[in-house]
Amino acid sequence: MAKKNKANDDKKNSEDKLELFSQLAASARYSRTLLSRQLLSSGLYAGQDAVILALDAQDGLSLSAIADQLGVRAPTMTKTINRLAAQGFVDKKESKTDARLSHVYLTPAGHEAVKSVRKAIRKSQKIAVQEMSAKDVKSLIRLLKKVEQNIASALG
Repeated sequence: MAKKNKANDDKKNSEDKLELFSQLAASARYSRTLLSRQLLSSGLYAGQDAVILALDAQDGLSLSAIADQLGVRAPTMTKTINRLAAQGFVDKKESKTDARLSHVYLTPAGHEAVKSVRKAIRKSQKIAVQEMSAKDVKSLIRLLKKVEQNIASALG
């Protein structure tokens, strides 16, 4: 009888893990969609917000540094930066020391966009955690950080 209970427990744990990953993926997808909708009024698209915030923290980063920081490939970042430049949010300038590198700087419109991005994030977060206690939100953040660490270490 103990073997049967152990098998049932193992199956239940396996199902819970599948449900967890499915829920994580769904939550991530919905949160990006919500944030994307909040960003549209400022003329920004999904993914551009992270670039704007990275440049706000350290203006003049190279394309490869931004790509590394955000965990995307260089060609993806090049397309994003070119689009942001066409929209007037950033300027791309060749490096003074290495002709193979370009550095990206926020324009005045880009600096204004920082405020819009932060506002969109605040509004999205408020919607996401409505009816949750501060304690629950703090626990959720802690647990999600642990999940991120586990996944990052597995990816290596």
